[in-house]
Amino acid sequence: MLVAAAVCPCPPLLVPEVAAGAAPELDAVRAACAGALGVLAAARPDLLLVIGPAEQPGRGVFPQGSRGSFRGYGVGIDVHLGATGRRPGGERELPGSLAVGAWLLERYGWAGAPVEALGVGEPLAAEQCVATGRELAARAARVALLVMGDASACRTLKAPGYLDERAAPFDAEVARALGAADLAAIRELDAGLAHRLKASGRAPWQVLAGAAENADLAGDLLYEDAPYGVCYLVATWS
Repeated sequence: MLVAAAVCPCPPLLVPEVAAGAAPELDAVRAACAGALGVLAAARPDLLLVIGPAEQPGRGVFPQGSRGSFRGYGVGIDVHLGATGRRPGGERELPGSLAVGAWLLERYGWAGAPVEALGVGEPLAAEQCVATGRELAARAARVALLVMGDASACRTLKAPGYLDERAAPFDAEVARALGAADLAAIRELDAGLAHRLKASGRAPWQVLAGAAENADLAGDLLYEDAPYGVCYLVATWS
């Protein structure tokens, strides 16, 4: 059963070395992510699952110890999922969103339950996302989720997706739903609109909605802002 969840954004810029001179601009969202991970640790789960958007071949399951890298951004930083001394891992490299999740766990000292990860493809329909969430919640008596994903990337003219007037209302509704743990609203998010607005978190959020069925969790929105024209949200469910 799901006992806690944390929703965090997944831009590589969260890693200060990647952000370089702009690193202080995201200090507030990093602090919110640290607080969200504290909620997960306090729930004392038997299993932590990190869920994030992924393109092929980064979809599917990644075992504890799987390696991710930020070398593509010009910094010599590697991370390991739920890092342990032996780091068994697997052969595949973590996709970007899960690498950021692994970095958060390393940075803020995850020392709790075993960790696995799941890369979710954007085309996955809401019904499949919800069904996947139900399966994940049944993996252990006490399951926690770290859910990675950004809201729209269309909030300003200089945003990755340019300015779209639908972005702000979309983000506001997602923020409200995550802050209220409104499962119905999250399940009903428009996948087509989310795609057009470059909202990478849609499928992972709907996986969360499936996992949280019958869990009776309360939501708390810790952060909402759109630096660089991309909406970042941090929330906890516990």
